[in-house]
Amino acid sequence: MATTPQDTTLVDAWHDVLVRYARVTSALEHALRDHALGVSEFEVLERLSEADANECRMQDLSGSVHLSQSALSRVVGRLEADGLVERAMCPTDRRGIYAKLTTAGRERYEAARPVHRAVLARELADAAA
Repeated sequence: MATTPQDTTLVDAWHDVLVRYARVTSALEHALRDHALGVSEFEVLERLSEADANECRMQDLSGSVHLSQSALSRVVGRLEADGLVERAMCPTDRRGIYAKLTTAGRERYEAARPVHRAVLARELADAAA
C-alpha cells in the first residue's frame, strides 16, 4: 500500500504530539522530584483536590488520570504509604473503594502546584500561540 501525502501529514502530526508529550512529561517529572512526586502522583492528588469531599471512587479516578486500574492502584499505594491519600470502602457498595486526600496530601499538592503550572506554561507556550 502506497503512502499518500495525507498519510504523511497525519503521521507527522501524530509524531509532533508524541514529541511534545514526552518533552512536557519529562520536564514535569524533573520539576516534581523536588516535591517527591511523579506526574501520575501529582495528577491523582490534583483530581482528588478537585473532587467533592476530596475523595473519589478508584474506578472513576482511573478514567480521569488515564491509568489502568492496576497502575492507579500502585500509584495510590505509594501515595498512601507516604500518608498523602487514604483508601476506604464505599459504605453503600462493598465492591467500591474510595481514595481520599489527606491533609498532608493537600499540603504536598498545594506546594507542587505552582511548579507544575510553571512547567506547563513554559513547555506549552508555543502551543497557545
